[in-house]
Amino acid sequence: MSAFWFRCYLSPNKDRKNIRHVVATTLGTLFGIFCFGWYSLHFFILVSVCYVIMVKAGVDNIHRFSLVTALGYLSICQISRVYIFDYGLLSTDFSGPLMIITQKITALAFQVHDGIGRKAEELTPDQRRLSIKEKPSLIEYLSYHLNFLSILAGPFKIQTKQKQYERLTIPSPTGPVIRKLVICGVSVFLFLTLAKSFPVAHMLNEQSMSKTSFLSRVCYFYIAIQAGKPKYYFAWTIADAVHNAAGYGFSGIDDKGNFRWDLVSNLNIWNIETATSFKMYIDNWNIQTAGWLKRICYDRAPYYPTALTFVLSAVWHGVYPGYYFTFITAIPITMAARAVRNNIRHHFLVSQMMKTMYDIMTWVFTQFAVSYTVMPFILLAMEPTIMYYKYMYFHFHIISILVLILLPIKKNPHSIQYHSFHIHVKEKYRTRRIQ
Repeated sequence: MSAFWFRCYLSPNKDRKNIRHVVATTLGTLFGIFCFGWYSLHFFILVSVCYVIMVKAGVDNIHRFSLVTALGYLSICQISRVYIFDYGLLSTDFSGPLMIITQKITALAFQVHDGIGRKAEELTPDQRRLSIKEKPSLIEYLSYHLNFLSILAGPFKIQTKQKQYERLTIPSPTGPVIRKLVICGVSVFLFLTLAKSFPVAHMLNEQSMSKTSFLSRVCYFYIAIQAGKPKYYFAWTIADAVHNAAGYGFSGIDDKGNFRWDLVSNLNIWNIETATSFKMYIDNWNIQTAGWLKRICYDRAPYYPTALTFVLSAVWHGVYPGYYFTFITAIPITMAARAVRNNIRHHFLVSQMMKTMYDIMTWVFTQFAVSYTVMPFILLAMEPTIMYYKYMYFHFHIISILVLILLPIKKNPHSIQYHSFHIHVKEKYRTRRIQ
């Protein structure tokens, strides 16, 4: 209701810009205090410290200082929450909103660094489009990081230059909001129905594992993972609907003339469930976080961008061992899937029937690969994760390593072109600094 009120009575025109910032910040602060009590102080401390960095630090290092400070503070809070205060695994805690705030702080710092500290020719097209030419004011900074629309469940939104769009007429979001609320209702029903019927703990014990066949274990854990996904569908879809209700998320008109409200969407359910590659699955799951990882790590890493991106993702998620098992496992599986696609896919494009066969095979592989990869993310602790790997015979680890050994690694032309550009710019910048 507050989102609808915000859109109706505080329309995004120039005269009310500061009022919108104040209201968004105030509501976000109240929501944070109401939900997390004194733990919400962590939000205000981190935002305040990083605003000082934004104002005082030089543009050459503003992104580094912000990244180290935000990620370091988040890690300290996660360590204290897990290993000192020992919150329950199912309890709502302050680390979720702090993760979103960390994304915003670091992304904005990199955008300011790109806009003020680097020349246009040193930037990629995406970095040039998102670069910010002036540092935000205090109220703009607070409104972005403590906005009531995203402080509880996200999603992370990249800060963009909106002045040229402020007076455009945006269509009513009522239809998309209703449709997304229906998806939320269906997701809740499926989760409450399926999650209790297929609990992971039912199978994950020595007695059950030793009595069931390997194929039965694979199928059961796949179903258990599927049963747990609707809760994420619900959380991200309701967050998307809230933003739409407030007038955010309109991305234009599609080829059929329909209004699109997916600018801040955090997932594409259809693309997830029909994904025929590991990359396609990742690209449509937690979309805004994937974009954040790509812009601050993958696009800027001169070497091993895939590995460094997964490591950053693990650190950002928390300190449970299961997170690190998941993202480290994802590295060879992603590389193996890429190698198979680059070396084999073109042989199946000779006819529609062959392509359909390839799509079916890769869909099956992707679904089970994802299930295998994310299981430690659900288990969290090391002991059940090792038990899981033991009774699954580390099969996807072995398959991925064999694929990488047997198939040549072929980089796609876009990747080669991008990293050549990155190295060229880096050398040019170093030469300019020396001169």
